[in-house]
Amino acid sequence: MKLRRRRFLHLAAGAAALPALPPRAWALDYPTRPVRIVVPYPAGIAPDIVARVVAQSLSQRLKQQFIVDNRPGGASNVGTAIVAHAPPDGYTLLVVTTTNAINTSLYDNLDFDLIRPVAGLVRLGLVILVNPSVPAQTLPEFIAYAKANPGKINYASVGSGAATNVAGELFKEMAGVNLVNVPYRGSYLPDLLSGQVQASFTPILQSLSYINAGKLRALAVTGATRSESLPGIPAAAEFVPGYAAYVWDAVGAPAKTPADIVEALNSEINAVLSQPTIKAQFAALGAEPMLMTPAEFEKYIAEETEKWGRVVRTARIKVD
Repeated sequence: MKLRRRRFLHLAAGAAALPALPPRAWALDYPTRPVRIVVPYPAGIAPDIVARVVAQSLSQRLKQQFIVDNRPGGASNVGTAIVAHAPPDGYTLLVVTTTNAINTSLYDNLDFDLIRPVAGLVRLGLVILVNPSVPAQTLPEFIAYAKANPGKINYASVGSGAATNVAGELFKEMAGVNLVNVPYRGSYLPDLLSGQVQASFTPILQSLSYINAGKLRALAVTGATRSESLPGIPAAAEFVPGYAAYVWDAVGAPAKTPADIVEALNSEINAVLSQPTIKAQFAALGAEPMLMTPAEFEKYIAEETEKWGRVVRTARIKVD
């Protein structure tokens, strides 16, 4: 299992097999035509929104169109496969997410092994939500209520093995509570709002309007620290030391994409993420930029894969 989870750590090795070109020849005239960014999710959710913001800025900076192409399906595996088998020339990129790291422990023979890390985009905290009918105003009260009612409190997720599931399972383990995951294939928010399920670990981006309207109660954010978008809400780590769970979006490319193109893309993406207007736009969505070199991003993926792989094994999570 460990060997399979670490296979993608040698992704850069394939670049050596590319035709010999003068130094930086690949990157000097890149891009000369539109670049496709495959988002392996439907339009309108966090990875798509983030990709479109960055694509617009890259188009302006590089004078070529960066076009978002939504290819949902198979828990992100459909879109990942498209990019993995695309020509490694920098003109087909992938929005990589937390799901890719989790999937490595859920599926065999993943095409994610064929994706080369390029750059981080953003990291978003989740928020622990409850329906207002739950008699807990704070996270400590919720933990006490859950301990007094083991196995009687449901939390919703977008599917077994999803980030909204593994974040809940990690919380269960670290807080010592017994919550029951209810996996949904579509949105669980209608049932959470009606009280059919009691709790969830939901991305802040998708929760703000319901929290602000008083329709859902925010108990804590799952980042290591408080979120600028919910400054009055504590971090779960304040009560469950060491707990942290994020969803993140990043950029990958086919494994044999030349190093010069990877470095050029990384530099441009980091420049976009450093712009004050972009930082402010993402902060309003509960997201923080992930400025990383390709090597740093590769290390981050390895750490996330190991962390969530352990949760998958400990909780015995199986795909639906």
